Amino acid sequence: MHTPPLASGPEGRDALRPLLDTVLDALGEGARLRGGPLPAGGPSEVAERVRAEVGDVLPEEGDRQALHQLVRALAGGSADPANPLCAAHLHCPPLAVAAAADLAVSVLNPSLDSWDQAPAASELESLVTRHLAREVYGETPRGAGNCATSPHRPDALMTTGGTESNQLALLLARETYGPDVRLVCGENAHHSLPRAAWLLGMPDPIIVPTPNGTLDPAALETLPPGPLLIAATAGTTDAGLIDPLPEIARLSAARKARLHIDAAYGGGLLFSARHRDKLTGIDSADTVTLDLHKLGWQPVAAGLLAVRDSNDLAALNQRADYLNADDDTEAGLPDLLGRSLRTTRRPDVFKIAVTLKTLGRTGLAALVDQVCAQAQEFAQLIDEHPGFELHEPPTISTVLFRPTDATDDTVAAVRRRLLDEGRAVLGRTRADGRLWLKATLLNPTTRPDDLAGLLNIVEGTTPR
Repeated sequence: MHTPPLASGPEGRDALRPLLDTVLDALGEGARLRGGPLPAGGPSEVAERVRAEVGDVLPEEGDRQALHQLVRALAGGSADPANPLCAAHLHCPPLAVAAAADLAVSVLNPSLDSWDQAPAASELESLVTRHLAREVYGETPRGAGNCATSPHRPDALMTTGGTESNQLALLLARETYGPDVRLVCGENAHHSLPRAAWLLGMPDPIIVPTPNGTLDPAALETLPPGPLLIAATAGTTDAGLIDPLPEIARLSAARKARLHIDAAYGGGLLFSARHRDKLTGIDSADTVTLDLHKLGWQPVAAGLLAVRDSNDLAALNQRADYLNADDDTEAGLPDLLGRSLRTTRRPDVFKIAVTLKTLGRTGLAALVDQVCAQAQEFAQLIDEHPGFELHEPPTISTVLFRPTDATDDTVAAVRRRLLDEGRAVLGRTRADGRLWLKATLLNPTTRPDDLAGLLNIVEGTTPR
């Protein structure tokens, strides 16, 4: 029997070259078949086309055309975040250089649960995560003394995204403050925070009001006694709003509460000199969630949890003799098991490292500034259009709008019709008691004409 070639090793390069051409050709074919930002026909028709393309999932004899066929089916049935009319979610079009870097990881297949599976990747992760932690906390985090000599230096862990980062933040709070620590978060907080409290067996969270979409610091002045973890948000999923971080940090310190900031969306503003001030106060947090598969243009997954005091991470330490035996660690082999709750783990840090090195701070800042400017332009178009109502000027790159005088049922129906026809992908959210369409602009190549075209499509779909 012929053994299929491996991706690495002596035959890997020659085996991969034609396969890459196959993938790229099939991606192009699928995009042409799709013809827009989303496949038309809705769930039932897309499912039928996928089933027809796949056929027998595990045939008796293999099919050499399977790669081309299935990539074409995937591309033809995908939402394309690089299409300017695909703007529903925090779903970015990844940079080509980051996707290429991810190929190298897939070929070499390192696993970051022991040094002998990922020698270079483990060192690279240490370098990059600590640098990104310093982006959050600065060279000398508050209360840490001289960072060069203090053991309380900042650090960061790689995660699968905001949900895992938030879960880790609550776990570290529980291990630091004890099992009675109680989560305090706003009504605007990401659903993963109260869900993590439930998963970890913590007391029921205290959910405080969020008038105007952001957490009200006054609500923190009347909290019940006991250990608390206060969670603020820097970039809400619904509207991209940022809680008043300096005031929340001051009140957290006065109460001796632990502070977590979920900056999964807004954390990318750290790269921009123009927008970084919106995150003033973030360096006061004990833990910070970041997601570079949002305002970082990375393929999923590219999440991090930054910690102000690396000593907090000792709670994650575990011992498994086959991965981090005491004598190996004492002999100098790095112990990686306490760097995640996962065991087998891809070096997702590699694509981030390549992106940071390739674009530099200036290049990343330009991308952040571009999508924030697009949101301002789109908001102005809406505000000047008599057929639409703008919710509020955008804080980051999310714009909420709705057809003037439309009912909530009409707003929902317009969005579903656009999805069903594959013409545009918009999100939905509730604010001020009404349903709004949501455009999350993460494509730096979007042009003013694209924004005007999106508004025209929505207008043409809205019944009058």
